[in-house]
Amino acid sequence: MKYDWRDGNQVDLLINGEEFYPAVFESIRNARQEVLLETFIIFEDKVGMELQQALIAAARNGASVEITVDGYGTADLSIEYVAALTAAGVRVHMFDPGKRLLGMRTNLFRRLHRKIVVIDSEIAYIGGINFGADHLGDYGPMAKQDYAVRVRGPIVADLHTAAERLLEARDDREVAKRRVNQPGQHRHAGNSRLLMTIRDNGDDTNTIEQHYLDAIRKAQHRLIVANAYFFPGYRLLRELRNAARRGVKVTLILQGMPDMPLVRLCSRLTYNYLLRDGVTIYEYCQRPLHGKVALADHEWCTVGSSNLDPLSLSLNLEANLIIRDPALNRRLHEHLSELAASSCKSVPLKRVMRGYWWRAPLIFLCFHFLRHFPAIAGWFPAHSPRLKLLKPDVEAPQCGTLQVDQEKVS
Repeated sequence: MKYDWRDGNQVDLLINGEEFYPAVFESIRNARQEVLLETFIIFEDKVGMELQQALIAAARNGASVEITVDGYGTADLSIEYVAALTAAGVRVHMFDPGKRLLGMRTNLFRRLHRKIVVIDSEIAYIGGINFGADHLGDYGPMAKQDYAVRVRGPIVADLHTAAERLLEARDDREVAKRRVNQPGQHRHAGNSRLLMTIRDNGDDTNTIEQHYLDAIRKAQHRLIVANAYFFPGYRLLRELRNAARRGVKVTLILQGMPDMPLVRLCSRLTYNYLLRDGVTIYEYCQRPLHGKVALADHEWCTVGSSNLDPLSLSLNLEANLIIRDPALNRRLHEHLSELAASSCKSVPLKRVMRGYWWRAPLIFLCFHFLRHFPAIAGWFPAHSPRLKLLKPDVEAPQCGTLQVDQEKVS
């Protein structure tokens, strides 16, 4: 689905769980009509438990509460956790649940990777932060660095539509109930111009990537990309190099303390290609970088769930906001610049060239892989998304399992 630019919005940048969780939990607890929540991961730690209590409070306030989790990222919710939610009237959906083979999860591709929360159609949150204590600084050295935004104004209606399209209620009465509960969705709230963008396996297979490409091509002064899993397609790599060649200050902030070492290895295969044409690369070394943000010049920026890697760009369901707001651009630029100066190591071309003779074949294969990956992705089954409603198995609670009822194929 194609969305239009929306004027008259307010947008606030939220950095890490310390800013995100208190804001989103308070909004959920105060809901009176509806909560729509999508996320890749919910852990049953202190953050997951606080989320559970906030959702229960919203349901007890009389709000309709629908949450959707990914069948790969949130495969291990306990029967007790779900039972407490469903007892309060919360409906818990699982996206593409899959059976395990020899104890291993098999639903590896086409994941629900979006992170969207919409409350009473008045306020919404979108970004890259899951619901787990690993997004809090007190988690330890592996706490993630990440970002989200809180929005009010006309854009909330588009986030509501995106979340609702993933759901199909059991009867027309429930559909009508959700759609009439949209107070103030067109109300002017600020001066930000926003665009909702999604990536799916239907009509919007490359929308997010295309907005990145457009911003890079139009950049005249500065461009900063901070992305956790950086292994983009050949076109995006080429446009980053071309921007640096024409004098744009291009800066990449990538993982230097990775939660997945293979990701850093893949990213480093692109370094030589970018550095030799003037792109500046920093590796963030204070904690794992999990952010998916970028800015161009003095107005454009994006915040969302999409990494710049083959999974996000070609397989997963993703959601990003494209934002035109000089104040937000300035705040994000100041933050990322301070991050680069205080917590990153720059990557010089000289270091990358060491051992180039044995890495050259890998780099050659890497670029050909990236060039052809969109076609390769077509080999994986592009099934229609399936949502299933989770229910505690009341007949055999001692087994600690969940009964999964098929609810929707869309």
